[in-house]
Amino acid sequence: MSLEVEKPLFIETTKRLERQDSLIGDAEKVSNIKGHGSEGNWTQVLHLAFQSIGIIYGDVGTSPLYCYSSTFPNGVKDKDDILGVLSLILYTLILLPMIKYVFIVLYADDNGDGGTFALYSLISRYSKIRLIPNQQAEDSMVSNYSIESPSLSLKRAQWLKEKLESSKAAKIGLFTITILGTSMVMGDGTLTPAISVLSAVSGIKEKVPSLTETQIVWISVPILFMLFSVQRFGTDKVGYSFAPIISVWFVLIAGIGIYNIVVYEITILRAFNPMHILYYFGRNGKEAWISLGGAILCVTGTEGMYADLGHFNITAIQISFNGVLFPSVALCYMGQAAYLRKFPENVADTFYRSLPAPMFWPTFTVAILSAIIASQAMLSGAFAILSKALSLGCFPRVRVIHTSKHHQGQVYIPEVNFLMGLASVIITITFRTTTEIGNAYGICVVTVFSITTHLMTIVMLLVWKKNIIFILLFYVVFSSIEWIYLSSILSKFIQGGYLPFCFALVLMALMVTWHYVHVMKYWYELDHIVPIDEVTALLEKHNVQRIPGVGILYSELVQGIPPVFLRLVEKIPSVHSIFLFMSIKHLPIPHVAPVERFVFRQVGPREHRMFRCVARYGYSDGVEDSGQFARFLAERLKMFIEDENAFAVEKPENEDTDSPSGVSEGQTKPRKSARSVHSEEVIEPPMNNHVGRISSYSLQTIEEEKQLIDAEMKRGVVYLMGSANVIAGPESPTLKVVVVDYVYSFLRRNLAEGHKVLSIPKDQLLKVGITYEI
Repeated sequence: MSLEVEKPLFIETTKRLERQDSLIGDAEKVSNIKGHGSEGNWTQVLHLAFQSIGIIYGDVGTSPLYCYSSTFPNGVKDKDDILGVLSLILYTLILLPMIKYVFIVLYADDNGDGGTFALYSLISRYSKIRLIPNQQAEDSMVSNYSIESPSLSLKRAQWLKEKLESSKAAKIGLFTITILGTSMVMGDGTLTPAISVLSAVSGIKEKVPSLTETQIVWISVPILFMLFSVQRFGTDKVGYSFAPIISVWFVLIAGIGIYNIVVYEITILRAFNPMHILYYFGRNGKEAWISLGGAILCVTGTEGMYADLGHFNITAIQISFNGVLFPSVALCYMGQAAYLRKFPENVADTFYRSLPAPMFWPTFTVAILSAIIASQAMLSGAFAILSKALSLGCFPRVRVIHTSKHHQGQVYIPEVNFLMGLASVIITITFRTTTEIGNAYGICVVTVFSITTHLMTIVMLLVWKKNIIFILLFYVVFSSIEWIYLSSILSKFIQGGYLPFCFALVLMALMVTWHYVHVMKYWYELDHIVPIDEVTALLEKHNVQRIPGVGILYSELVQGIPPVFLRLVEKIPSVHSIFLFMSIKHLPIPHVAPVERFVFRQVGPREHRMFRCVARYGYSDGVEDSGQFARFLAERLKMFIEDENAFAVEKPENEDTDSPSGVSEGQTKPRKSARSVHSEEVIEPPMNNHVGRISSYSLQTIEEEKQLIDAEMKRGVVYLMGSANVIAGPESPTLKVVVVDYVYSFLRRNLAEGHKVLSIPKDQLLKVGITYEI
């Protein structure tokens, strides 16, 4: 099933869209706004660094609970193998989390936001790869995009740009690996609580050996329930609550690590010599390669650093990782290795066996709390990534709650939290031990690593325009490491490794279905837009009444007037005194300033008082409640009328003077066809280039118009929404019928409706039913 719609060019559609709609371009123009993670004083940075300890590092910080036992599931055959595995763990920590993520990947932020969808949107601003057809050549005019057109000397970037834009396979491929990465992050967020809590609770068997495996599982379940219950309080509150606990945890494991090094074997520091990795593989061959699936668990949660970038900033994460996380975890692993060199038979429960006796209960208590917190990184990251996917039309409508007034990008999604919590509990009850969960966990981790490496390589080529030697070095080094790890983990596919693939398959099918129908529906509306002259003729009919109040008709279409308007007037032959065709458009940037939220166009003659409007949001912006939205809309509309009517644009004699863009809403100019608009460079004049003479509208008339808007707003605002029933065409293949008529319809019926997402009161809502046959 193709993601991109292949349909013939309709002559009527071409005529309707013969000119470049200047509202589209103006809807992309916003002022330069720095990302929320790009600035801040040192006090704020240190606060964020402290918070990040509790949110980001719980996962990787608790990996010493199960890393050695997963690496040596059959016991230690040679004491020198411990030295080799320790060296492997240390250099995995240095290469992947530290060098790749902390010092390279974090800088590929999308105005402060991170994650696979942030990389995808960053690439989409430099190359037209998005499948939704509302992307235009004017995207590059948005100052917040921070685009510099490739110069002639940078032929490599220009060549890649052309290849990505001209290749349907490349567009679908990039979209596919992006949603695969998102699915794996979701899987990571589901598996992390299960393995972390189970491994921590299992430690109690050291003091209460009579506990059975079943009893440990049922002790873990209420802990998991508590973890997912506190997510609704948001990253801000959860971070400040969790950070002190994780800080104590890091102090404990670092101190215990130093103690074990001093007591058992201080020469364990030899592991910093990477030759011990080669010696380990030389002694063990295939068994060493298989053990990589356990060693990779030392970096679980690393992707959370990047996915949670929108919750914090680069500097805060760098400070907390290099100053707290890495020293503490490295000392812990070295201490455990020193202990195992003396007592290799205890590898199945290394962490708790290596504790000094007086420290067991304090450490066990903090370990339980830390295991609960360990899930926070991937949960926060999953919420952040899905909020981006939602705004880009790649995920079904769900309610996104912004949980902090002080730190942008901190979000919570109730439905997703519930489903992830339920899945985590089911996995815990079903698998019961950390061994098979660890196999599934490792596949999620390394798959996301690999996807990030490939997307980052495109960013380096297309956006950063780095030296080709640096790009090749980055790609070859990190992709080689990740493929070696992935090949090892895939050998355990039957022993639990299948789980993340099943999870990802279901989630990807859901996302592909939603996005596919979303694109098809958009094209249907684009092919059936209503010409302005038809709207004008309709309003001049005697049976169409103008009624008091303000009407706002919502549509996803930004290129014109949607077909649902004709349906509305046919059924209810009346139009409000002031009528707006409203489109909510999410730009592929995190934030749009509120003062630049709205862009307007006059529809037809001024006396009709009909407007098209685009409300622009970044993918991390929340939509205002209906009352605030209406008030802000009215103020901006009055400013538009004042601006448009105070001055007329100075134009050549052969051009129309009623439209600020030089073309009235009912007039057409020769241009590219509708099907090629989104992939061709079309230049248009700016919207508000006001120079010239005083308009025929007097200042008194302008004031009267503004007073009329205030009066009609007081009479009431009615929100109109098209309730489109999308069905497959009569000659559609069976797969398309199943996807559109059953899967999509089920999702649409059972997930949040549009008016709930937009917080529209029911007593102000009027739905208009219409069927789209695609």
